[in-house]
Amino acid sequence: MPAEVAATCAGVVKIYWTATGEVHALQSVDAHFPAGTVTAVVGPSGSGKSSLLRILAAMDRPTAGQVRIGDVEVGGLGRARLRRIRRRMVSYVFQRPSHNLVSYLSVEEHLRLVARLRRLGKDGEREGRELLELLGIADRRKHLPHQLSGGEQQRVAFAQGVLGAPPLVVADEPTAELDTASGLALLSTVRELAGRGTGFVIATHDPAAVKSADRTLYLRHGALHAESTGEAGDREPLAIIDQSGRIQLPPKALRLFPNRRAVITFDDGEVRITPP
Repeated sequence: MPAEVAATCAGVVKIYWTATGEVHALQSVDAHFPAGTVTAVVGPSGSGKSSLLRILAAMDRPTAGQVRIGDVEVGGLGRARLRRIRRRMVSYVFQRPSHNLVSYLSVEEHLRLVARLRRLGKDGEREGRELLELLGIADRRKHLPHQLSGGEQQRVAFAQGVLGAPPLVVADEPTAELDTASGLALLSTVRELAGRGTGFVIATHDPAAVKSADRTLYLRHGALHAESTGEAGDREPLAIIDQSGRIQLPPKALRLFPNRRAVITFDDGEVRITPP
């Protein structure tokens, strides 16, 4: 059975060193990703979404901080153990549908390969057939990737991602290259698959993907500045306070503090932040 929390980040920092200096892609990110839940990660280009996904997928290491996938802390693992984590506990779905598939393997051969890598045996083959039925593509099981539509290719990608019930699936803009109808069908697929217990983390600019998610995390300049949960339209974003007690003001509020100085007062259990 999957853990209650598919993954967690604590104080995650990611710094890239370039010829022109340091780039702080992520700054002290604290977040948890529940099992059986779809989490959307949003923010402008350069906000750190892709860096966060790569770290969650054990494809990259944080510069500082801790990352757990299921009940495994992955930060200090060697290459061999990280490879096992990537094979068995987490799946990554790329933005371009064809990048998730091997051109000369049929749909059912993809699922057999994943079952073998995850050591699922005959149970994996049976589960693979059930997933294709669930996703409405059982009649395409003998087809090669080029014989599938983009939406069908992404459904196959998610089917192989959840095979064997890994704790976590991360996806980078999975609807970006699909038409509206195919995108909505894929999001419905993701919701159905989340019901099996796997946690999904989706980086997206797609309003439909945000609307279909159970919760949304907002990144800005590499920092997690807000979170919302509940039905879309009824969500009240909550500001995030990091481990050092720092809080990011939304851009509209930040304009009230041109000198970047504030007066903080306490009044009947409330904290007020006002311009000096």
